[in-house]
Amino acid sequence: MARRSLKYLLNRYTLSFRNRIVVIAVGMVICLLSLVYTNRMAHDLREKEQHDVEVWAHAMEQASRDAFGGSVNDPLIKGILSNRNNIPFIITDERLNVIQSHLVPREVLDHPDRLRRQIDRFTEENQPKTVNYWWGPEHRHIIFYGKSKLLKGLYLFPYVQLGVIFFFIFIGYIAFRSSKQDEQNRVWIGLAKETAHQLGTPTSSLLGWIEYLRSQPVDQEAVEEMNKDLTHLLKIVDRFSKIGSETVLQKATVNEVVGEAVMYFRKRIPRNVTLDYNGLAIAPIEANINPALFEWVVENLMKNALDALQGHGSIDVRLSMDDQNVMIDVKDTGKGIPKSNWKRIFEPGFTTKTRGWGLGLSLSRRIIEEYHNGRIAVVESEPGKGTMIRITLKRFFDA
Repeated sequence: MARRSLKYLLNRYTLSFRNRIVVIAVGMVICLLSLVYTNRMAHDLREKEQHDVEVWAHAMEQASRDAFGGSVNDPLIKGILSNRNNIPFIITDERLNVIQSHLVPREVLDHPDRLRRQIDRFTEENQPKTVNYWWGPEHRHIIFYGKSKLLKGLYLFPYVQLGVIFFFIFIGYIAFRSSKQDEQNRVWIGLAKETAHQLGTPTSSLLGWIEYLRSQPVDQEAVEEMNKDLTHLLKIVDRFSKIGSETVLQKATVNEVVGEAVMYFRKRIPRNVTLDYNGLAIAPIEANINPALFEWVVENLMKNALDALQGHGSIDVRLSMDDQNVMIDVKDTGKGIPKSNWKRIFEPGFTTKTRGWGLGLSLSRRIIEEYHNGRIAVVESEPGKGTMIRITLKRFFDA
């Protein structure tokens, strides 16, 4: 039933993840279409403005013929160049003397260097238009013009739009990540609570059978070993029940907590495997931990090390410390881990085993990093030469 519950939670999580990916993909397509449409509008508006200026030049030429010597000061041509348009321009003669201007500051027109730079900018934006008057080729005007504010706004808008889009993508990513972690938490909590619930009944029954065997003429030493295993099983049930609940940390001697896990594990490993521990031979090191959950992590690391040995080799559990931290290293001489997988082994579902869900190291990281504010990581590993995983915790100091 626990397996079915976990699969149900994982399926819900996978479906939710896929739905979010679809929503993000659809949003990106809509944004892309919006950008393409905006750029198209800007392109069309630029062509319209260029066409308008061509019409102005043609109208000025025609008006000069009809008016028999008209110029930009004629009322008809002034109407053509009405201030109601929003295209900035400067009309000059062939010597670049300003004849008329629009939407160009007076301080630019009165300063020769600034005027020249403004004309150069207009020339870069649009090809100037020449107005040829009827009374001779020496009489011509040049229209230098730039982009209207609306056109500049349209060209700028895609970048503003992209900035807004990326901002909301960033916010969405943060929200998605938070939601993802929240769903992962529900998976862990659901699995843990279900496991604790399912183990409750058989462990209670086994307690009764242990008491019964103690009253029978059987090998009592074997009964006591069975009782130790049952006690350990009850401890596991207690660990699972703590997942999702408020975790209470207390000052504890790390040497002793790790030592209990090592002592229990040492009696249950194959004969061709050695397990060494230095913690009982060094000065006590204290830290704020939850003993039940922390011991679980240490056991999990030793179990993974044992699986990597495949029946023969050694496991070395070592404590060390510096001015601020205590380090617990679990090193084995097993098959090792490729460097590309050093971080992946702590991800939910990642496993190199043919059986299991790949949750042990992920739960270990959650217990160490989220409950104990510590760190857990692979510090060295090489295929065929073994692996060392380190837990780092803050030491406890009396105030």
